[in-house]
Amino acid sequence: MSELPGIALDEWRALGQALDFRGHSIRYWVAGDAAAEPLLLIHGFPSASWDWHRLWAPLAERYRVIACDMLGFGYSAKPRGHAYSLLEQADLQQALLTHIGERRPLHVLAHDYGDSVAQELIARHQEGQLQLASCVFLNGGLFPETHHPVRVQKLLLGPLGPLIGRLFSRRKLAQSFARIFGPHTQASEAELDALWQLVAYNNGPAVMHRLIRYMPERRQQRQRWVTAMQATTLPMRVIDGAFDPISGAHMVARYRELIADADTVLLDGIGHYPQLEAPAEVLEHYLQFRDARSSHA
Repeated sequence: MSELPGIALDEWRALGQALDFRGHSIRYWVAGDAAAEPLLLIHGFPSASWDWHRLWAPLAERYRVIACDMLGFGYSAKPRGHAYSLLEQADLQQALLTHIGERRPLHVLAHDYGDSVAQELIARHQEGQLQLASCVFLNGGLFPETHHPVRVQKLLLGPLGPLIGRLFSRRKLAQSFARIFGPHTQASEAELDALWQLVAYNNGPAVMHRLIRYMPERRQQRQRWVTAMQATTLPMRVIDGAFDPISGAHMVARYRELIADADTVLLDGIGHYPQLEAPAEVLEHYLQFRDARSSHA
């Protein structure tokens, strides 16, 4: 599926380190030259930072790349009964940066759920709480009005959410991903095995109905986040799999309506996970974005 080889899940897990965040164990990864510009990668729902495994080594050749499995995801703690929040996940990103001693202006590359965390970081940047240097979004629900959740997400939000979560399985994950990946860039069985391992770790399905509260939280924060994106001078780009039924070409059309001088790239035939489906293209368009700004500067 890709000309970028990536990192096997077991190897990826072994490269991780541990951080205590408010009494919860968080798994994180750092690679690249410590003197290189910092690049924070923020993953989506329901997966984890392994989503970036095909881009990890190429990006680490140029930047200090940083990522964590957010609270409730992947190899991090998944506390039962926790009130998961996108704002808390933004706090976690800031705690991670403090933990590793990274205080320089930060570049961000985000996907899906991570896009919302990145939007909160942009709002905090505008408020002077941290300093960003750029932000690139992959497919995500930047605007609640263009977000088309899949059926299982809607069910998780309903009264049967706890049951739906507990019944979530590799087969259901595969069914959902088959609908949101591009027709010619479907996940392999090995990739689905790895993605399911990350969801299932620490009994992850038991907290999915709590994690999914990010969808109404996006609506609550919409004005704050969109206003920040409209006001900022931060360089931003969207690299989007156009085929994605959740946040594909229709989301990019809305982005162009709302964001002045919108910098957008549509990947034809690619679905919701461009970093897994077309990593070489994502890398090319990301580096082009960064290089254009470096030469301009």
